[in-house]
Amino acid sequence: MVRPLADDPARFVDDALDGFVDLYADQVRRVPGGVVRAVPAPRSQVAVVVGGGSGHYPAFCGLVGPGYAHGAVVGNVFTSPSTADAVSVGAAAAGDAGVLLLTGNYAGDVMNFTLARDELRSRGIPAEFLVVTDDVASAPADDVTRRRGIAGDHVVFKVAGAAAAEGLSFDEVVAAARHANDRTRTLGVAFDGCTLPGADQPLFTVPEGTVGLGVGIHGEPGIGEMPACTASELAALLVERLLGERPADAGPRVGVVLNGLGRTKYEELFVLWRAVRPLLDAAGLQAVQPDVGELVTSLDMSGCSLTLVWLDDDLERWWCAPAHTPAYRRGQVGVTATPSVPAAPAAERTVAATATPSQDAARVVDPTDAAEAQVVVATLARVRELLTELEPELGRLDAVAGDGDHGRGMLRGAGAAADAAAAAADAGHGAVACLRDAGRAWADRAGGTSGVLWGAGIGAVAHALAARPVADPAARAAAAARAGVAAVVTLGGAKQGDKTMVDAAEPFAAALEQAAGAGQAPAAAWDAALEAARTAAQATADLRPRLGRARPLAERSVGTPDPGAVSFAAIVAAVRSTVVPEGEETP
Repeated sequence: MVRPLADDPARFVDDALDGFVDLYADQVRRVPGGVVRAVPAPRSQVAVVVGGGSGHYPAFCGLVGPGYAHGAVVGNVFTSPSTADAVSVGAAAAGDAGVLLLTGNYAGDVMNFTLARDELRSRGIPAEFLVVTDDVASAPADDVTRRRGIAGDHVVFKVAGAAAAEGLSFDEVVAAARHANDRTRTLGVAFDGCTLPGADQPLFTVPEGTVGLGVGIHGEPGIGEMPACTASELAALLVERLLGERPADAGPRVGVVLNGLGRTKYEELFVLWRAVRPLLDAAGLQAVQPDVGELVTSLDMSGCSLTLVWLDDDLERWWCAPAHTPAYRRGQVGVTATPSVPAAPAAERTVAATATPSQDAARVVDPTDAAEAQVVVATLARVRELLTELEPELGRLDAVAGDGDHGRGMLRGAGAAADAAAAAADAGHGAVACLRDAGRAWADRAGGTSGVLWGAGIGAVAHALAARPVADPAARAAAAARAGVAAVVTLGGAKQGDKTMVDAAEPFAAALEQAAGAGQAPAAAWDAALEAARTAAQATADLRPRLGRARPLAERSVGTPDPGAVSFAAIVAAVRSTVVPEGEETP
């Protein structure tokens, strides 16, 4: 059954944001990439900007307000926002004291928000970026830096916002968030999977008579399964597992979050809390202002999670501090002022900047450059066509151990890149400028891990073509391919064998270099490189992922090729078909 309440699944997030901002125009206002407070905090206050993909409401935009976040960066469903979006919201929220960026610990968020932090610093804005790592199921206790951020996001975000509201310095707010994260632990379970807007099947299902144990918040299945149980039995499991990770110096007072993942009714959570509370009491713990309800969801997933944060005097003060946001209220924060400028009607608001021709590249001055620009435009148009065809299959591959959005994200990126390249060419720019604009647009529109990596790779290809105008077409292509792969490896940190796009990209670049070095004609060189990429992509089925969202579910991934490697091979096939048409020996 197709999920209801979406006009166009591709516009689901934009449409939802339009409705959200219209409803809460007295509290939030739209900026490119997300929302900020309608009534800004004092400029002397450190700004706390939270963010990540959509599908987690109230996280992230519903948590913007006094005592909590100053802004939220909003990505597509289960997809990291782009670097440009994070910079936009961070700059809009920041005053004079700097901005702290906070997300869960996911590869795309880490890449995009790290780059955003660096860009904000380059603009003279003090900035820091921290990730939440509360999910005990996703990595062992001696490897906490690899743990995901799930419902513990709420704890860390809340503490940081309260510390900022107290007027603490930039370094003190950063330290408060880091301290909260160090003392927060979460474990989640799922009773049924969730379904992406417009999809007719859930990302995963839970076998009859079982419960998925250790689920994330991006539609990933649990790391294991256990027999279905009563509320009391589930409470015992959750509490016991979290108590096993109690910090050595922890006192008896804990903040508690019993979080619904989207479809579990509040009454069910109340029943579960009735069973959790006496277990905490029996362990000698005192629950301080527990939150029971939906705080960090996963679309319509049926399930819940339990979070404990071991409090000290500072953490307890921040945990209990007042907050007032569209979705979260605690205590009294005073009278909320009316915004000086009313929010514009939804029809008048712009969602994001449209593609504009490159402003930093020279215009075309010769017919050869103009012809190459048209090849870039045709190539990206073909890539978009191919990814349109492959979107369902790439999503299916990604859903095996990930969040199922790879096909949709790649198509968004390719579409934006194709439009940007066409706009640059129409404005009279050459191939290098078209590629530069395409890379930026891909990263900005796609978001997520693949978006920022493809953006960086395409940008590096453009730089290599501009810096090394090699006469031999095969050698020129090999140099550009090597530059693109090197940029992806440097930014993403993956290497061959990690089960990522690098497993196909590295053999492709190596084969192209070898063929060009042997003096092969362009068509033969491309064919050899394409075959190497396809073979390597299929061989990733035998690998266990060591990076990314699929890593916690590595065993499930065995037997299925990596969607990033598959999409890479498909894209270079599209490039080969336009750069070196069938039957021709030169481009």
